[in-house]
Amino acid sequence: MDVDRSVRRLPIEPDEVAPDGAEVRLLARTENASTAHFRIHPGQVTRAVMHRSIDEIWYVTTGEGEIWMSNNGAVAVQQVALRPGLSLAIPQGTAFQCRNSGRVDLDIIAVQVPPWPGDDEAGIVDSIFDAD
Repeated sequence: MDVDRSVRRLPIEPDEVAPDGAEVRLLARTENASTAHFRIHPGQVTRAVMHRSIDEIWYVTTGEGEIWMSNNGAVAVQQVALRPGLSLAIPQGTAFQCRNSGRVDLDIIAVQVPPWPGDDEAGIVDSIFDAD
């Protein structure tokens, strides 16, 4: 890490776009964990991805939507409503995909353990989005 990321304000502009299509604003980071702010715009459906080596914990701060999760290739898909105040865990090997069903941006703070290693971490998988 060439820049001290132990203290960081939420950037106004995104630092990058995640492999799933969400905007990413990088937050504080240590050798053992990282944090980020994700933004999914109204009507946006992210691409389905699966993390290869990290666990991620989300906390929804603004907006509303849904997440579809399928753990380790399970046939059953869990659908969870995303609302402010909700926290959820996405264990390594869980395929997931989100939709912003509201009128404002869906904002999520996420913790990654171990720290996010780079874009190769999130592999694109078959869509699990259910339009119903």
